[in-house]
Amino acid sequence: MAGRGDNSKARAGGGVDTEPMRRAITGCVRSIAGDPQVEVAFANERPGLAGERIRLPELSKRPTAHELAVTRGLGDSMALRLACHDQKVHASMAPQGADARAIFDAVEQARVESLGSLRMPGVASNIQSMNTEKYVKANFSTISRQEDAPIQEAVAMLVREKLTGQKAPESAGKVLDLWRPFIEDKAGADLDNLATVIEDQQAFSRVIRHMLSAMEMAEDMGDDQEQSEDEQSTDEEQPRSGEQDQETSEDEAGQDSAPAEESEASQEQLDDGEMDGAEISEEEMSDEGDDDSETPGEMRRPATPFDDFNEKVDYKIFTQEFDEEITAEELCDEAELERLRAFLDKQLAHLQGAVGRLANRLQRRLMAQQNRSWDFDLEEGYLDPARLTRLIIDPMQPLSFKKEKDTKFRDTVVTLVIDNSGSMRGRPITVAASCADILARTLERCGVKVEILGFTTKAWKGGQSREKWLAGGKPPAPGRLNDLRHIIYKSADAPWRRARRNLGLMMREGLLKENIDGEALMWAHNRLIGRREQRKILMMISDGAPVDDSTLSVNPGNYLERHLRAVIEQIETKSPVELLAIGIGHDVTRYYRRAVTIVDADELAGAMTEQLASLFEEQTAGGRARLRA
Repeated sequence: MAGRGDNSKARAGGGVDTEPMRRAITGCVRSIAGDPQVEVAFANERPGLAGERIRLPELSKRPTAHELAVTRGLGDSMALRLACHDQKVHASMAPQGADARAIFDAVEQARVESLGSLRMPGVASNIQSMNTEKYVKANFSTISRQEDAPIQEAVAMLVREKLTGQKAPESAGKVLDLWRPFIEDKAGADLDNLATVIEDQQAFSRVIRHMLSAMEMAEDMGDDQEQSEDEQSTDEEQPRSGEQDQETSEDEAGQDSAPAEESEASQEQLDDGEMDGAEISEEEMSDEGDDDSETPGEMRRPATPFDDFNEKVDYKIFTQEFDEEITAEELCDEAELERLRAFLDKQLAHLQGAVGRLANRLQRRLMAQQNRSWDFDLEEGYLDPARLTRLIIDPMQPLSFKKEKDTKFRDTVVTLVIDNSGSMRGRPITVAASCADILARTLERCGVKVEILGFTTKAWKGGQSREKWLAGGKPPAPGRLNDLRHIIYKSADAPWRRARRNLGLMMREGLLKENIDGEALMWAHNRLIGRREQRKILMMISDGAPVDDSTLSVNPGNYLERHLRAVIEQIETKSPVELLAIGIGHDVTRYYRRAVTIVDADELAGAMTEQLASLFEEQTAGGRARLRA
């Protein structure tokens, strides 16, 4: 590795075959990551890391030495992230505020890059080239005022300098110099201690939290938080009693035990909504025995599992008078919907092929998992050799034939809940709408019903709810203070062809406003729990934490986030609904047990299909285990 940064001289200036370079970079990335299964792709898109998939910029036909070094630096940076970063530790230690979180994330990336730089000089050179290019594109050299300089980049530069001894490149301009006196004055002692804990991510994160506290940007990690994290870690290592029973039964049925490092994942993948043993009634257990039935079963839980829930979690709603649950057709006339749908199709014309291929792959995987059976004693079909003995006993007996028949998946319904907040405007919402459209069509072919919902607010800054609060004398702690708008783009029973145009509504100017995720999740869950299908899946697609300026201006800063966490906990532990989430450019793993984060919207299609396919694969595996038992 030490030679990687030194051997890319101007030889690359002439026309060359770049395929060997791609293979060499791919091999180095996998070596640094310590995982030969890492996927490395080169494309004319923004570089990114999603799961174990790394996307690097496409090499030009005549790559320069600097271009190669930048590409190598990007690959090294992402590989080091895979090798040296624990996302669960990061999520548990992360601060709440947006500015503090940005610094925390930037410094963690500086840590993993510094680890690689200290161990491999070639990597250090490549990462320096990558950062040089990054600061050039950001025009850091033109920044002359502190308020224009991003503090998270300044802190990351200073941390990298302390850890590796490398100065920031010239393209960084005055960004670090503008912030250096403030940072060193407030957190100089902590900066000097970072090198001693660089190998320990949790200890390193704790020092960063102390730095942020010293800079008055976030609270320090107190003893109570440390104890809570230790207890959480203990809980994650020890499966609950109901899960132990389930694992035991699977072992007795001949299933291999999951590896120790996958114990948490096995805890999260509760099959068919099974809860702790103490919460399953005899009636529910008898229902579990009918897993392969095609007839929808009776609901096993009450239709309103959130009765009195807001009171229990200390969440108030000032008024529901102005909230609305509305269909897309009610918000927009037919002609406008058609125009918006045409606009959506035009925006995503180049993406249809890729998403369509993913959808076809999902369909093949789902169809391959369907249980197959035979019809016997038919007059045509395949000759049934098992019944040839009849001819020996009685030659007058007719030949017996059989035909293979497909049985549908056990009745399943999937609800897609799409964040319609203002931060989703542009590329994220167009891709989300297209993916929901194609997934609905694909799952419908497989006999799986799909509901597509969206959530936002009717107005910015509180709307009529806030006006009523102001007119009432501004009573303290009013709770949620905005007008909700919950949109039904496609009901579960509506065929895709009738609801297709409705998804164009997401392109409407002015639709996307605030997002109150907790209540939206409750609404979608209650619609789902009231259905008669035996299996219910709820997928949340969002790009951030709940935000509503009106509510947060008169309540604690974590008011909406605390409610969302409580709702998620209620669904994941008390409901048969299987909940999963996809975060677009935002880490949702700190909220949801089953979640995936993607770096940009173009990866949404793959994430959605993979998550749904894995759910159905778990169901099929669980069904086989019960049959063997």
